[in-house]
Amino acid sequence: MSDVGQAEWARDLAENLLAETLPRRWAHTQGVAQRAASLAPILGEETDTLIAAAYLHDVGYAPDLVDTGFHPLDGARYLRDVAKADDTLCRLVAHHSCAVNEALERKLFDALTAEFDEERPELVEALTYCDMTTDPDGTHLDVT
Repeated sequence: MSDVGQAEWARDLAENLLAETLPRRWAHTQGVAQRAASLAPILGEETDTLIAAAYLHDVGYAPDLVDTGFHPLDGARYLRDVAKADDTLCRLVAHHSCAVNEALERKLFDALTAEFDEERPELVEALTYCDMTTDPDGTHLDVT
């Protein structure tokens, strides 16, 4: 898949996976994507990739995708194995919002890091910022 239109593809996929079964998670996801779009002046050409990752970051919560119960890993595996998403998106989903720390607690660190290399820190940090400054209903929160 090319980077052109990646965000639109990701939005449709996330909506199909989350909107009906997890409407509050879908609201959060839309808010995270809006935050990602707001970073366009900083991200330039990578804006579409970040917006796509924002739409996809929580797809691992979709009931049909739950395998390990660890949504970053379950979502990244689905994106890689089923949706055939590009590697950057898979890595961003796998490692978003300090996932490695939770992976350690859940004894899934080896699986996470063996299957998905880390993505560039500035993209991971941008996605984490968008996620952590959006409440469960999609409303913007300040950093504090």
